[in-house]
Amino acid sequence: MGVSMSEERDTWEIRIGVHATEEQVRELIEKIKLLLCPVPEHAGPCPVPWATGLVPRDAFPDGYGYPELEEQFRIEHGHDDA
Repeated sequence: MGVSMSEERDTWEIRIGVHATEEQVRELIEKIKLLLCPVPEHAGPCPVPWATGLVPRDAFPDGYGYPELEEQFRIEHGHDDA
């Protein structure tokens, strides 16, 4: 029997850009970890293996980023220079 499309696995990356302090983003990562594995002390591996990472803006490739987040922050906090 062949493997159906829904059974084929590959590695995927989900990117989430946030405009936050380092402390805020580390707290957010802890919350995301609990979404991915709500019972960290479980026996055996997670049904869907996962990993998290943190990439600072100065490590983004040229032309990549989230400028709309900075603009949104400025507007929502009354710092709109436009």
